[in-house]
Amino acid sequence: MSIKDRVSEVLEATPKGLLINGEWRDASDGGTFDVENPATGEVLATLASATEEDSRAAMDAAANAQESWARTSARERSEILRRTFDLVQEHKDDLALLMTLEMGKPFKESQGEVVYGGEFLRWFSEEAVRHYGRYVDTPEGNLKMIVTHKPVGPCLLITPWNFPLAMATRKVAPAVAAGCTMILKPARLTPLTSQFFAKLMIEADIPAGVLNVVSSASASNVSGPIMEDPRLRKISFTGSTPVGKQLMKTAADRVLRTSMELGGNGPFIVFEDADLDKAVDGAMAAKMRNMGEACTAANRFLVHESVADEFSKKFAEKLDALKPGNGLEEDTTVGPLVEKKARDSVTEFVQDALDNGAEAVVGGKAVDGPGYFFEPTLLTGVTEQCRVFKEEIFGPVAPVITFKDEDDAVRLANATEYGLASYVFTEDISRALRIGDRIEYGLLGMNVGVISNAAAPFGGVKESGLGREGGAEGIEEYTTVQYMGMPSPWA
Repeated sequence: MSIKDRVSEVLEATPKGLLINGEWRDASDGGTFDVENPATGEVLATLASATEEDSRAAMDAAANAQESWARTSARERSEILRRTFDLVQEHKDDLALLMTLEMGKPFKESQGEVVYGGEFLRWFSEEAVRHYGRYVDTPEGNLKMIVTHKPVGPCLLITPWNFPLAMATRKVAPAVAAGCTMILKPARLTPLTSQFFAKLMIEADIPAGVLNVVSSASASNVSGPIMEDPRLRKISFTGSTPVGKQLMKTAADRVLRTSMELGGNGPFIVFEDADLDKAVDGAMAAKMRNMGEACTAANRFLVHESVADEFSKKFAEKLDALKPGNGLEEDTTVGPLVEKKARDSVTEFVQDALDNGAEAVVGGKAVDGPGYFFEPTLLTGVTEQCRVFKEEIFGPVAPVITFKDEDDAVRLANATEYGLASYVFTEDISRALRIGDRIEYGLLGMNVGVISNAAAPFGGVKESGLGREGGAEGIEEYTTVQYMGMPSPWA
């Protein structure tokens, strides 16, 4: 049976209700919302839409389960994550199908996200049993210090629409490993993958109330009541900078722990000594992964003036060879944007650049017909006045800006309030390391276009957020440190 033949079966197997205290239930007012396929405009499924009352019920469940869950052994939490990892591998095509249906990315890319997202489950299953404290003497020798890491408590996890599985596992896995209970709020546009993932966690025997899922047409219906509750101890959010700022203001009233992974404006720097074929391959990966709908996407291509024409020509040829289409078609290499508003935004970005003197070497317009498609586009002659230089595009548009020397490249790279992902291509390792020291970004790819990995700390600086997800640092975001002092037995 082909993957397209399994659409109805997988959609039928995906829970449509709210997961509260281990049970799938309807919304308290019976409300629902539709999930749409951005490639066709068709409704895929109708889900329960959480109300304020449902949010409070989820908070009750998480708070009531916290004490017993915190006392659960690290080995047991580890085994739940490992069983979930195994189930994700068993259902990898089901999860990939759901992502392609609700988000639009080509099926092969969705399969890649299942691999990436699954690794957070495996990584934190291993970290759960290796999160050590310490027992040492004070420098004076009169006290013994016992330092422990305790779960911070109930957490609100808000995930974006662009990586429906990976953003859920990147938050849920460390919370489980640390011993925190959770309320997961998936994005309105792409909740199906998270619903299916939660079903797998239940199959892996996660206790009732530890993971609660409240999909909703209204984010405020969920986040508002929960963030007002004094029992909530942490919020982790991935999304836009304006929304993140508002959530941080609200979190300040409760002095909540916060992890914020926000917007980006990633520079992709190509020096005159770069291997241009490698640089173009890296550019394709950094720009076109997820149709450019990624906070880590290369947003501005800063190319040395001596190689800009050659780089642009090679890059344009690669972009022009891509085929937009439904992600379930085997020859599709570019899916749709997630909704009409996103396509309209990209159209406005390109028109602004053209109005300011840029040229569309390839692409430059929306694709006629059903779905929210936009042509892969390369813009040259872009200046610092263009919106594509200053703002996050979140689409398949690559603006090329030239620079004169290393100082000029650094200036252009840092000329933004954002600081998440960045990329540099050069054969001079000393130069690459200097760039790493000088640019203000939390992530830097050196001669590579994709660097995300479950074992690496992910996060930005400036208005791209705070905190880190993944890596050895990831579990720390879900723990609080306690120090206990006692008289030294030798004092």
